[in-house]
Amino acid sequence: MRRLILKMSMSLDGFVGRPNGEIDWLIRNRNEGATAWIADTLWQAGLHAMGSRTYYDMVGYWPTSTGPLAAPMNEIPKVVFTRQRSLDLDAGHTTAALRDSIQALEAAGGKPAVLAPSNAASWSETQIANGDLASEIGRLKLQPGKDIVAHGGAGFAQSLVRLGLIDEYRLLVHPVALGVGLPLFVELPKPVDLQLVSTSIFGSGVIAHVYRPA
Repeated sequence: MRRLILKMSMSLDGFVGRPNGEIDWLIRNRNEGATAWIADTLWQAGLHAMGSRTYYDMVGYWPTSTGPLAAPMNEIPKVVFTRQRSLDLDAGHTTAALRDSIQALEAAGGKPAVLAPSNAASWSETQIANGDLASEIGRLKLQPGKDIVAHGGAGFAQSLVRLGLIDEYRLLVHPVALGVGLPLFVELPKPVDLQLVSTSIFGSGVIAHVYRPA
């Protein structure tokens, strides 16, 4: 049985986004070491799992990206959890997270790349899961292949945490306190004991923690 790994970035005070989902604080603290750690996590996946809001942000960004994380994001199959029966790639349902990512690219002097047809196809072929969340995750875990990496957004990740579906947490903790925002562990029905598997410290002050349920 393959595992479900939750990969999330969060602030020191436990938020995965500001109140409206802004991630400007996240982007400015990333460096080569943290990016390499994320890339390694992504390449270990046989399937990327996400909620619909995150899907629309990602499909609006990754197919034209030439950054170090673009290849695993574009090449590895995806599944999106949504109540909809189909996905409209031209719907324009994006959030503040996409805006922040584009602004960070522009601030760094980057320019949008040309859309690669193969990248577009990988996103248009995304699986849709619109049944009961626990049942759908159970079904995907039973399929052969490498682990499933879940990306969010916040509501999707909170539901995975609340239902106890996560086999491993990979959390990038950024050196910033937001004071208010979207907490990851807000919906826990009871305390969850975790075992620390590894810690990696990067030059920007970001710390990567890997936990598994005790």
